[in-house]
Order: sequence, then C-alpha cells, then structure tokens
Amino acid sequence: MSNPAEYKYSAEHEWISPAVDGVVTLGITDYAQNSLGEIVYVDLPAVGDTFSKEDSIGAVESTKAASDVYTPVSGEIVEVNEALDAEPNTVNNDAFGAGWICKIKLSDPAELDELMDADAYAAICD
Repeated sequence: MSNPAEYKYSAEHEWISPAVDGVVTLGITDYAQNSLGEIVYVDLPAVGDTFSKEDSIGAVESTKAASDVYTPVSGEIVEVNEALDAEPNTVNNDAFGAGWICKIKLSDPAELDELMDADAYAAICD
C-alpha cells in the first residue's frame, strides 16, 4: 500500500490527515501495522484529553509486540475510533482509512509543517 500523498508522517510511523476546521485524524502507517503483525488490541486515548507533541497517547498490541502511539501534534482529543475496541485488526486491514485511531483539535497548526511528506517518509522506511 502506498502512503497517501495528502497525509503528513512522523518518524515514529504515525500519519496525520489534512486539517479540517482545525481537526486532524491520526493513525499508524501501513509500514507500522505490517511490522507489528496481527493487531489484537488498541489502547485509545480519552475524548477531552490534551497532549503535547510527541506524547504517548495510547498503544497498539499485536501477537508479536506492543508499541506506543505518539502524537506528532499538540491538541485535544475530540473523537476516538471506538470500533477498534471490537475489531482492532481494522488497523491491519485499512491503516489509512477505517483503522484511524483518534481525531485531534490542533493547538498549534504550525506543527504540521515539521512532519514529513509521503516521499520523505517512504525514504526512511526503505
């Protein structure tokens, strides 16, 4: 699966969608889910929690390992993907779509400029 060109990426293998009304969607990349293997649990943040850039906001557990999920932007959690409670492997099946983890209202939109584009992210995955 190729990395969507309109998304931004972190070195920790998270993606951020383009902002809509100051809100972005966060998930882990296809590379990350593939490296983890079959995902069996996603620890979601709570709506209303606020985080600073690079804070751990949850974790993804697989049959092989557990990995923290870090937010590459600061802000408030405004929605979480509760469907992952029942179907955590949705992250494996659709990392860039239905497997999203949470939505964040940005407190500093300029932080998006510090993230990688799809080509730069692909280069660190090679």
